[in-house]
Amino acid sequence: MGGFYSSEKMAGVFSYESSEIDWCEDNYKHSEHVVEYFNTMSSFIFFIISPIMLYLLHPYAKERNLAIHAVWIMMIFVGLFSAYFHMTLSFVGQMLDELSILWVLAMGYSVWFPRRLFPSFIKDRSTFTSLVLVVTLISTLSSFVKPTVNAYALNCFGLHLLYVLVIEIKCCNDQKVLRLAKLSVALWVLAITCWISDRFGCSFWQRLNFCYLHGIWHILIVMAVAYGSTLIAYLDANYEIPYSLPGLQYWPCDKWAVGLPHIVLKGTTKTQKRC
Repeated sequence: MGGFYSSEKMAGVFSYESSEIDWCEDNYKHSEHVVEYFNTMSSFIFFIISPIMLYLLHPYAKERNLAIHAVWIMMIFVGLFSAYFHMTLSFVGQMLDELSILWVLAMGYSVWFPRRLFPSFIKDRSTFTSLVLVVTLISTLSSFVKPTVNAYALNCFGLHLLYVLVIEIKCCNDQKVLRLAKLSVALWVLAITCWISDRFGCSFWQRLNFCYLHGIWHILIVMAVAYGSTLIAYLDANYEIPYSLPGLQYWPCDKWAVGLPHIVLKGTTKTQKRC
């Protein structure tokens, strides 16, 4: 009897709408097999942007550390789990979605957190990475205690990254870098605004018959990560591999007002370059 109950409970966490979270979009509006159609479809933006960013950042990653690719590889999994979650609104989908974001943040901390901001008891990046790994594992396990709090905790991590970015950018006077910083923050603010509005202003948007803000969040947050991670990577390159003379460009055309930012390495001589 106990084994049967356990099996039934295990199956329950995979079942449709077993999650406590239900976003504003009308359920099963476009398909009887997809709970939130637009939220599911918008998750596929991760599959488009992530491979492009992997390609664009490869010269920098090859020179700096190939582990940097783990960030955008994990972003593909974020898209996969996000699509699965919104398709089913299952508890397992929710946890996979949120934990994949947690591990993206952990990887970003591990490879890009400035060495000069390390706690005094940490002397090198490998020790810092080990600490981040332990904290992330503990956070992963504790996230099952109160799953509904996970999303708010993840946004707090995002705020801390924004704070670190502001500290790093203060001494920079390169207009191209400052423009990238402003665009990164603007995209992040717009994304968070969409997330909050969908979560807490659903009744208002339902009256307007516009319940797609969470799907728009998916698109904006991918772009915010593309812009923000490139900015952080550029600042990191100036400190860690200054001899490569890193610069910023946009794909597919550097002259366009919009595009995907990436790093170009202009030199190999060991000449110190400061932002």
